[in-house]
Amino acid sequence: MAIVVDLDLLLARRGLSVGEFAEAVGITPANVAVLKNGRAKAVRFTTLDAICRTLDCQPGDVLRWVPEPDEGAESS
Repeated sequence: MAIVVDLDLLLARRGLSVGEFAEAVGITPANVAVLKNGRAKAVRFTTLDAICRTLDCQPGDVLRWVPEPDEGAESS
């Protein structure tokens, strides 16, 4: 997936456990794991707002786009 979720880094920097973070944001630890592991298909703006409020960050600190290599491109 081209969208990367950097929650591990942000949680480590702030010394928060998954459980503490999940409770503060209002989601389950299982849903935090889905976000952290890149398996989420969508994030509600209300959830993103709560994540940013809890971590005192911007959405771009949580989500970043990484281009995927072209599967059909030939190497030179």
